[in-house]
Amino acid sequence: MESGFKAIGKAIDGYKGEMTALLASMISIKAVSPKSGGDGEGRRADFLAGILEGWGLKVSRYEYKDQTSTSRPSLVARIGEKKRTIWLVAHTDTVAEGDRSLWKTDPYKAHIDGDRIYGRGTVDDGQAVVSCMYAMKVLKDSGADLKYNCGLVLAADEENGSRYGMQKLMDEGFFAKDDMFVVPDFGFPKGDVIEIGEKGLLWLKFTITGKQVHASTPAQGVNAFRYMSRFVLAVDEKLHKKYTKTNSLFDPAYSTFEMTRHEKNVDSTNIIPGREVFYLDCRVLPDYSLDAVLADINSVIGSEEFKPVSISMEIMVKETAPVTDAGSEVVKLLSNAVTELRGITIKCIGIGGGTCAMFPRQRSMQAAVWLTQDPLDHQPDEYAKISDMVADAKVFARLYV
Repeated sequence: MESGFKAIGKAIDGYKGEMTALLASMISIKAVSPKSGGDGEGRRADFLAGILEGWGLKVSRYEYKDQTSTSRPSLVARIGEKKRTIWLVAHTDTVAEGDRSLWKTDPYKAHIDGDRIYGRGTVDDGQAVVSCMYAMKVLKDSGADLKYNCGLVLAADEENGSRYGMQKLMDEGFFAKDDMFVVPDFGFPKGDVIEIGEKGLLWLKFTITGKQVHASTPAQGVNAFRYMSRFVLAVDEKLHKKYTKTNSLFDPAYSTFEMTRHEKNVDSTNIIPGREVFYLDCRVLPDYSLDAVLADINSVIGSEEFKPVSISMEIMVKETAPVTDAGSEVVKLLSNAVTELRGITIKCIGIGGGTCAMFPRQRSMQAAVWLTQDPLDHQPDEYAKISDMVADAKVFARLYV
């Protein structure tokens, strides 16, 4: 068996050029959610499905329409005839590029500089997409007797909560109860960390409605900006004073509550705004209930101080999941593969970010998150290392033989 895997590893090395070309081609196909001003993953899914089918794999396409009536396709493939499947789950969508002036190169035209390939979505999550695809290809072509079926999910909509991607696939009951999941969507440069837990996630939208008037007659209106400012401070103080527990599994070890996006209000300096909209990102330790956080926010909304305005809260994302046991089968398999191939010791941690691992964990299924990467997710000049992409494919392949 050792010699058999050496042949598989050598075959993956031989595809280095192809893997690099595939990642470069992916980057040129923009796959940003309609929520962020894009057209979704449709064209990228078409491209990747064609590659997989060209390799002789049977590809199933699961499409769900989002709130803009845009189809959000996920691709699923599987090889093997065993009772259990280890699913490799990578996502095809990306965040938007942000301020282009901060990029040294075109974010949607891959730029290769030595071992690095630059572009939006290279490391989040294009590197993983390519690694998983080639692990499956080489396993299929090798004819090796697999210990588990090799499953591949190229999921949609991860960057906006997976409502139309992995979450939908789980809701459809597509996966078997004893299946396991490896999600390459978080990691460190050495590949020595496995993520086994994620904080509870709340994305909240607040709308504060007062009365718009000319700035010279403030008594005739209700300044929504002023009340929003007070409300932000009141919520911030209440949540940070109450939710103070720490958990050493996570980094940071505490719950976070961060005001992020703020929508445009008025167009002129001499207008008092009558409407303000802002967003709150909450990453809550599993020690706490998300419903308790919402109740505390609602208590601020209903307080006497904010009676002059109307405040509405919309829950955009609300997700929580149990932590995968560090001694679980999938963690051991992944840890053993990394240790064998790289000679390093693995540490298990929890993170504040959300990944597709959350959804199998909600159903008491084993899921581990692992990737070798420089942590450049969502940043300008994002890049992936070609050597990491090739080396990770070997780790994924080792799970099955």
